[in-house]
Amino acid sequence: MNVATRAQVVIVGGGFGGLACARKLDGGSVDVLLVDGHNYHLFTPLLYQVATALLNPSDIVYPFRTIFRRSSNVRFRQAYVTRVDFDTGVVHTRDAEQIRYDHLVLASGSTNNYYGNPELSRFTIGMKTIPEALRLRNHVLSCLELAARETAVEDRRQWLTFIVAGGGPTGVEYSGALAELLKLVLGRDFPELSPSLARIILVEGTDRLLGHFSPELGAYAEQILTRRGIEVRISTLLQRADDTSATLSTGEIIRARTVVWSAGVRATEPTGNDRLTRSRSHRLEVDEYLRVKGVDGVYAIGDVASVPHGDGELPMLSAPAMQAGRYVAGAILQQARGRGGIRSFRYVDKGAMATIGRNAAVAQAGPLRLSGFIGWLTWLVVHIYYLIGFRNRLAVLASWAWDYIRKDRSIRIIARSEADPLTEELETGHGTPPRETRTSGP
Repeated sequence: MNVATRAQVVIVGGGFGGLACARKLDGGSVDVLLVDGHNYHLFTPLLYQVATALLNPSDIVYPFRTIFRRSSNVRFRQAYVTRVDFDTGVVHTRDAEQIRYDHLVLASGSTNNYYGNPELSRFTIGMKTIPEALRLRNHVLSCLELAARETAVEDRRQWLTFIVAGGGPTGVEYSGALAELLKLVLGRDFPELSPSLARIILVEGTDRLLGHFSPELGAYAEQILTRRGIEVRISTLLQRADDTSATLSTGEIIRARTVVWSAGVRATEPTGNDRLTRSRSHRLEVDEYLRVKGVDGVYAIGDVASVPHGDGELPMLSAPAMQAGRYVAGAILQQARGRGGIRSFRYVDKGAMATIGRNAAVAQAGPLRLSGFIGWLTWLVVHIYYLIGFRNRLAVLASWAWDYIRKDRSIRIIARSEADPLTEELETGHGTPPRETRTSGP
């Protein structure tokens, strides 16, 4: 096939689904452009460890251009997609670039969902991005320093009270890691602060933790967290928050300077098109081949796609996104080769896992249930396996080993970066005249 007539594939989003799709297309008979607002792939399952001073941000990210430096047909563009013109087959970016496509894969992921409550978005700290994780780390460490200045016990308690909204894997993992961090520093690095002053409250709106796991594993997680001093409030919602307190659905008002939000996410859908069919969860509806309903040549995968599964949709997790990404890549390659007979997408559930802290985790795969130390070891191995880059694996292993043996987290620094004009220009766009971009060639 002549290079000039090769199909142009644009992938919007370099998360687990988008990256899996691009890797599957690497070396294929199509030209691929991966578009993402950041120049790196983020391993989000370990983001909470950046927020709790265990890992550096560089340990869990990997540059897209490094991943595809030897690729003959996959290129990367750092840009934010603002809309898609389905009639002309053009993706528009924030800096007015126009990218033509024959096949479009929407893998734009998700963002925090505050369920229409702007107050919560203003007074809580999320954990979906590197900047958010660093902000949370700086915030918690600053709370410790400010608590050390206080002389009144109640004022110290307020600085050392941390509310975590959301009892899914992120909320459970962060609560356990935060408890370990406070146990490490209170009374030692901060001799003036007694560990008894610290208070972590995990709030979950449903009747149990870890809703995607079996009830017995959810109960085990609650038991371990409670044993480690974390107050677990199930069937309870966070209703309001401000700079100094939080109000729960039970009517209880808790004086606290920190509220962490992990209670929900919503799809980030950049098409700017209202004619597309969306599910009740506002995810794009797709057919059995993961094609977006109502438009040609467009696929949706991962958090942005509403894929029927059981009585609902596929969960917003990395495993379904990666399987969908590889499936769509295979379908595109078959079309490029002129082959038909593509089978419909079938998700194979390979299980889920979450760590609760040192020597305790839960994992399930089909009928298999693991917990405690065995579950924790399984969690370690799986996460190291899926990390990208030998250097990252080595760095994470070293940090974990140091923390496990020495019970020390050396990345306890409060650091703020100055805004860079060029970075802001790259992220916000600079109003250049429209130009058309093809995905072929370096």
